[in-house]
Amino acid sequence: MALSFIALLVIGTFTAAAGLFGAADGRNGSVGLAKGAVPARYQALVQQWGNLCPAINPALLAAQLYQESGWNPRAQSHAAAQGIAQFIPATWATHGIDGDKDGDRDVWDPADAIPSAASYDCAMAEYVKSAPGDPANNMLAAYNAGPYAVIKYGGIPPYRETQNYVRIIRTLEKSFARPIGRVDPSRQAAAAIHFAQQQLGKKYLWGGTGTPEQDGRFDCSGLTQAAYRTVDIELPRVANDQYNAGPHPARDELLPGDLVFFSDDLTNSRAIRHVGIYVGGGYMINAPRTGALIRFDKIDTPDYFGATRVTADGAKALPKRPSEV
Repeated sequence: MALSFIALLVIGTFTAAAGLFGAADGRNGSVGLAKGAVPARYQALVQQWGNLCPAINPALLAAQLYQESGWNPRAQSHAAAQGIAQFIPATWATHGIDGDKDGDRDVWDPADAIPSAASYDCAMAEYVKSAPGDPANNMLAAYNAGPYAVIKYGGIPPYRETQNYVRIIRTLEKSFARPIGRVDPSRQAAAAIHFAQQQLGKKYLWGGTGTPEQDGRFDCSGLTQAAYRTVDIELPRVANDQYNAGPHPARDELLPGDLVFFSDDLTNSRAIRHVGIYVGGGYMINAPRTGALIRFDKIDTPDYFGATRVTADGAKALPKRPSEV
């Protein structure tokens, strides 16, 4: 019966989605932020300062902040980079601004650090404005390698680190932007669903990732991670990071294979506490909780947060957490 149920849902939903390929790609128009992608306490700052100059937008600024600190205002690196925007002291001394007009420039205060990050981006864009190519790409390259390198090479310099940085931020940008038009269907979703289907009836295990020592058992994010690993997409270990592995379709645009997320705080993706794999018809496969079995559940509950259509590039762009390195 489970096989028939899955087949009907997947075939029916993919048939309905056949016309989505070639839909609007969202490159035109103003850039808004996806629901909850930026924590509520920072959203207004990112939206405001992300429009400071033409080379940046709110989703791009959000992608940088997420990649730098994971929205942690107390983050500090081994290289002495500080705060939510990870300024090193020398750069902060030159480019830090008093964003909240309270009389000081505090690298640990997001109300100063986020405006400073946007201001610094725009300063880099101004330095390299004569370089050919995409202004946002050139700005990011200047941010990473310095403006002289961008001017010297007439665009993104041939440095692997810089090229990767530009690619990562532009990819992450898509996961923070509110889609304009429909999101392209995933081509790997059917195989991920097939794996999840095979786990139906197994007991939930907190911290479970399906290893032999765990008798092949999973928790919620362990199940979704393993499902997409079968199609060579490596998701992060925890649900709130998995949310940033691709763009975010609306509820009425969900397709089989989308990850669906649940939270007690519907304004903050960092508070996500549960994830499942959508199979169509308003149902998901998920590993619910201790004492329960992996099973089908309805997604339309008060704690439904949103969805992500996983992409290989989106997953690769996510920053590695210490436990995943």
